[in-house]
Amino acid sequence: MLSKTYCYGLKGIEGFPVTVEVNISKGDYKLELVGLPDVAVKESIERIRSAIINSFLRFPLNHITINLAPADKKKEGPAFDLPIALSLLASSSQISIEKLQNFVILGELSLSGDVRKITGLLPILISALKEGFNKFIIPKENEIEASFISGIEVYSVKNLKQAVDFINGEENLEPIQCRSYQNLLSTPISTAYDFKNIKGQRSAKRALEIAAAGGHNVLMIGPPGTGKTLLAKSFASILPEMTFNEALEVTKIHSVAGELDLKQGIIVNRPVRTPHHSATLPSLTGGGSNAKPGEISLAHNGVLFLDELPEYERKTLETLRQPLEDGTITVARSKQTVTYPANFILIASMNPCPCGYYGSKIKQCSCTPTQIHKYLNKLSGPLMDRIDLHVEVDNITYDEITADTTAETSAEIRKRVNFARNIQRNRFKSSSQHCNSEMNPVQTKKFCKLDASSELIIKQAFENLSLSARAYDKILKVARTIADLEGEEIIKTSHLAEALQYRGLDQKYWK
Repeated sequence: MLSKTYCYGLKGIEGFPVTVEVNISKGDYKLELVGLPDVAVKESIERIRSAIINSFLRFPLNHITINLAPADKKKEGPAFDLPIALSLLASSSQISIEKLQNFVILGELSLSGDVRKITGLLPILISALKEGFNKFIIPKENEIEASFISGIEVYSVKNLKQAVDFINGEENLEPIQCRSYQNLLSTPISTAYDFKNIKGQRSAKRALEIAAAGGHNVLMIGPPGTGKTLLAKSFASILPEMTFNEALEVTKIHSVAGELDLKQGIIVNRPVRTPHHSATLPSLTGGGSNAKPGEISLAHNGVLFLDELPEYERKTLETLRQPLEDGTITVARSKQTVTYPANFILIASMNPCPCGYYGSKIKQCSCTPTQIHKYLNKLSGPLMDRIDLHVEVDNITYDEITADTTAETSAEIRKRVNFARNIQRNRFKSSSQHCNSEMNPVQTKKFCKLDASSELIIKQAFENLSLSARAYDKILKVARTIADLEGEEIIKTSHLAEALQYRGLDQKYWK
């Protein structure tokens, strides 16, 4: 007898439908699994056989053919266990074939028949909903992850026997209740790193506020012990809240990577990734036989913090150029090519020379000009051109450290950031952009108009600083963000002047 049911495979963070066809015919026992399965899918037969027997069900001992269609797409992972098992049982007349076809079924099976969690459930549900599927049977452990998608019926099962009884109508399961993302936003943000605990560094704090408000990249340069790392770690506390769509994008990536906390089911806070400078190229970009997402993609809609930037391999740093420009990264492997979202804010820090004290006010630099030049040239011009704000962070004075004055809290700064982001959401409500840093050339021309005096200033800066066309656009975008923070519709001369000062270090260090 022939039966079929539906499940889903994954390519990157997009799901594709898979039809599980099982045919049982007369003859001696023989089992054939076709449809381009990987090793994990091929091994599923032994798990399925044991799970069926240990669930006190009958494993058919005839000629069995299992096909995973379409046959030209690679099927990877253990999520096909449960649909194959149920289709086998339907072909052997142990469950209803008609009812089975009403569901998309996903789940890994243990030898005892328990249904185990799977990775990548959220992108599968979203893709399946777009294809018109709206009824699902999933593992119990994944039910919170599935509960944030509306417009679908999701039933979670603990084991194979429960799934069989549900399809046969012998057990009544209630669909998972949809949860509200907005309720999670009321959770207080951790105050482990707060701007109020950082003494001095007003210019660096201001630059980070602009970066958070407009989604701009920042490089902090200064001697050791000036607070660059603390500033970077505190940056997350002033970032705006993620919208539901942004949270879904982030959760999809982390779900595919197997890093999602299933107790929470969705990622609420913007991710902050801090790979060590010894990180390999595949760990940063993503890879492996299944082309899993790397640190660059896991930082999507959040922050990628690279401490001691010149210590990273140059080849590794150059891979940042595409995602910083396009907001995506393409992982090409022999088996497949996958494009992942990678729209993050880059926060980088570095010393100005090998000893760390070039330009310091408190300690003499011991490096030769050749050593300094070699050290700074570990960072290519095209990479530096993609960083919007270059900030010099110097040592603070004793009086600043011991002062009783209380610095501005992250919560106060975040209010201004949210104010500016709301302006930008309204500005880009009819487009795919979220913030000023993502503006394309047409939008930059439309929303970053300058008056005559400002035009003269930027013309002089363009010639004197030998700016590239990309740097020119970035200065305009930063000026637009500064104007948004002040609630100004028109970019004023003061906004442009402040934006220009964040390119001054190009001439000091990379002239």
